[in-house]
Amino acid sequence: MGALQSQPAEPQYSDLAEKTGFSHEQIGILHKRFKQLSNDEDTLRRDDFKTIPDLACNPIRSQIIEAFFDRRNFRQSGVGTVQEIGFEQFLVVMSYFRPPSPHSTEEQRESARRDKLRFLFNMHDTDNDGTITLEEYRHVVEELLSRSGALGKDTAKGIADAAMLEVASISMGHMEPDEFYEGITFEHFLKLLKGFEIESRMNIRFLNMDTTTLCK
Repeated sequence: MGALQSQPAEPQYSDLAEKTGFSHEQIGILHKRFKQLSNDEDTLRRDDFKTIPDLACNPIRSQIIEAFFDRRNFRQSGVGTVQEIGFEQFLVVMSYFRPPSPHSTEEQRESARRDKLRFLFNMHDTDNDGTITLEEYRHVVEELLSRSGALGKDTAKGIADAAMLEVASISMGHMEPDEFYEGITFEHFLKLLKGFEIESRMNIRFLNMDTTTLCK
């Protein structure tokens, strides 16, 4: 059934281009990749991502996959996750990895930066409560460190706890001994990453394409 709709119609391309910033040519390239991943079906499921070799060895593979099914990343109002996504949702999520155009205004660049950081925040805020808790942060750090084989889980846990305390001191300033740090809010997240160059660092190579080239 997917073969009957192998390529979106041109008017739809225009809508998608306006929504994502990709050119018609780039949308065509990404649509071919979408069809390859979905085995020529009209939707993608989580299992389709699990067959990508370059993604299989990524320590935060589950967070990356879930990001494609997170309603918060579809540039629409909504929370929770979906079981499958169409090409439009796939393209919108991919647009977070697109470097800003050299012709972008300062306002457009700042907006794109905020969108990218929100996307990263959502990846770590796994329970969708608007806060990255110590447990969520610890899980990511443990996955990154312990799976590399360099550190055991206890050591990784200690590093995560120490890093969270440092984050708390930066976000909240001085804290009393009996105060409890609930976690990183998005505003704290922006503060922590102020000055961090994120625009060209977000790319996806596990899709067998370098998204840094998807910019004109």
